[in-house]
Amino acid sequence: MASPTRLQGVIGTGLFLGTASVLQTAGPVGMLLAYLIIGSICYTVMISLGEMIAFLPLPGGHLTLAERFVDRALSFTLGWLYWYNWAITLPAELSSAAVVIRYWNESVNTAVWITMCLVVVLVINAFGAGAYGEAEFIFASIKVVTISGLLILGLVLDLGGGPNHDRIGFRYWKNPGPFVQYDGIAGAKGRFMGWFAVMPQVAFAYVGTEIVAIAGAEVKNPRKNIPKAIRSIYIRLLLFYLGGVTVMGLLVPSNDPRLSLASISATAAASPFVIAISNAGIKVLPSIINAAILSSAWSASNSDLYSSSRALYGLALNGNAPRIFLKVTSNGLPWVSVAFSAVFGLLAFMGISSGSGKVFAWFVNMIAVAGLTSWLGIALTYIRFHRGLRAQGIDRRTLPYKSPFQPFAAWYAAIGCTVVLIFSGWPIFLKGHWRTDTFVTTYLPLMLFPILYIGAKLWARTPLVPYDEMDFKSGYKEELDTTANEGLARRSWMKRARAQLRKSYEG
Repeated sequence: MASPTRLQGVIGTGLFLGTASVLQTAGPVGMLLAYLIIGSICYTVMISLGEMIAFLPLPGGHLTLAERFVDRALSFTLGWLYWYNWAITLPAELSSAAVVIRYWNESVNTAVWITMCLVVVLVINAFGAGAYGEAEFIFASIKVVTISGLLILGLVLDLGGGPNHDRIGFRYWKNPGPFVQYDGIAGAKGRFMGWFAVMPQVAFAYVGTEIVAIAGAEVKNPRKNIPKAIRSIYIRLLLFYLGGVTVMGLLVPSNDPRLSLASISATAAASPFVIAISNAGIKVLPSIINAAILSSAWSASNSDLYSSSRALYGLALNGNAPRIFLKVTSNGLPWVSVAFSAVFGLLAFMGISSGSGKVFAWFVNMIAVAGLTSWLGIALTYIRFHRGLRAQGIDRRTLPYKSPFQPFAAWYAAIGCTVVLIFSGWPIFLKGHWRTDTFVTTYLPLMLFPILYIGAKLWARTPLVPYDEMDFKSGYKEELDTTANEGLARRSWMKRARAQLRKSYEG
């Protein structure tokens, strides 16, 4: 099925490059705990979504489910936030690609690298889904091999297997320490503030895992394969994210000055993996790893443009966007949606004056807020889905996939997302820490949710769907039930045939 590759496609530079500032701000244990907490929220969102999608694998995924179980206003809001999230992620990944390339050549203007990367992504998407799928398979394969190799290499280096034979162990957890005192604030308060300050950056690395739902209507035998994909996602999250940040925290001290991405001259040398390999005295490998990180940025950019253009096309198809975005070429490419979404890639050129590393940090805030808001919408949709099942007397044990810990898991996700969203920009409110750019990139996207929802509510004037009127039957469910029954009938016929053959043989 397509979803595993799509998941690898959204694992971008948040893990490879964004962890530099996370480690610098929170320390190795603070970073691990932040990834653990946001990862647990991601897990509860995914199992909630998985239960709904496996039961009703409708086109549009969670956007269609929001309309069916909440109201059309929420579906409209989540749809535009979903498009916004991917449209803004494109310049973020292009900025990170420029940071990576500067590792080899700092003399060439950043605009050249951004233009080159954007053109490559445009060309791949211009050839449609076939070219996108082929390129994504190659990029995803490189990414998986890179992550797996780095995890193994990291353990080897930590145990003293590098050229310098320096056995690091847990040295950096002791000095400079497991946590960083935020802004020099002493005690548990400073450690807590350092840990919480990195939550949006960590969320950026996880955002996009819900993309598996968009493929729900395209997957063969979704009631079997979607639960399988949901289960495999958290295994990948544990392996790639928690495993990756644990290794980084072991190999690089949080006070290493090379971890800073804020300067105009920032390069991929800020990646904890590159720093660790350089410290070990391995000469050629940093360039190889940077090439893999560059392919990761290209892969994510490729996925970003594809997802944002298809989301915009879907919005127009459902009457939630202008019909001009429905225009397609003879081979089915939604060229207006692709062109419009690609325009947002030009925002990456802000890095020419401000520095691509700094611009990357701006986009991280915006994407994290949009992604967490989408997660919040999924959690709220599941809560109403769960209550609707109870109101109509439908036993969850009859569903294709019954997610654990419900409805508490969905409530945990909803509350967790809300807390992180509200306090995501709190450091700027400390005395002497006001930063207008951080305030705008953090709280302006947050205002999109109430503005879009209230606006759509006033325009459409649609009430919340009553629990006893929720539609749990129409659409793909009936067709899937028919297909499943036919499959059971075929299996029953085969069983009878085998039994008859066995009987004849024994006779």
